[in-house]
Amino acid sequence: MVASNSATKRVAVKSNQVKGQSARGAAGKSAVRLSIGQVIEQLKTDFADLSASKLRFLEDQGLVIPERTASGYRKYSQSHVERLRLVLTLQRDHYLPHKKIQEILTDFDEGRDPVIPGTTGSNFSAILTSRRVLTRDELIRATGVSYSLLAEAISAGLLPASDVFTPDATVQLTALQRLSEVGVTPRHLRGMRLAAEKDAELINQAVQLRAGTAGKDARHDQALQLAELLDTVRSGVVRQTLRRS
Repeated sequence: MVASNSATKRVAVKSNQVKGQSARGAAGKSAVRLSIGQVIEQLKTDFADLSASKLRFLEDQGLVIPERTASGYRKYSQSHVERLRLVLTLQRDHYLPHKKIQEILTDFDEGRDPVIPGTTGSNFSAILTSRRVLTRDELIRATGVSYSLLAEAISAGLLPASDVFTPDATVQLTALQRLSEVGVTPRHLRGMRLAAEKDAELINQAVQLRAGTAGKDARHDQALQLAELLDTVRSGVVRQTLRRS
């Protein structure tokens, strides 16, 4: 019980450190406030495509709302910057749409430590100190799989032919290991990869048709939402087929 209470307190402390909405005035009136340009400069090493329009879009989505000066200029505290880092990490490494990110942030702000969708039980607090990429050796150590399985996954196009991998690769590789244990190897999944590529084309076409004046970030978020819906339909079809067999 003591250990559980300690864990809850740690989550609550971390939550308070990244709450965007409570950041206003939390550090005191004398705390440094950053302009949009300064925020981009601080984060561009990890998020090279970050732009002023993207920050404004995230504000419109209610994810990170900066302060405003009397003249209307946006000003960001360090708490805002850390919250931005979390949002951008969830987008980049876990491909989550903004609606799902908002749900995670709400849970975290309220002192909970939600599991990140699409992972094998990874909690949100883990990304506060997680690394951006893993080398091949680190990926192997993190998953416990063999180098040959990683090579097969890359050969089948299920993982990128790269020397570094984003954290979500650990989830994919772990799943591939479990599938291989029952005889479903990466080469058996080439058809699935081709189907996924066709799904991506379908999603892009649908987004382009309905894009209107939507910016790049809005189109990307729409694509992620459609991908989530397709996953729901696909898993439902698989379950129905298994019930009939």
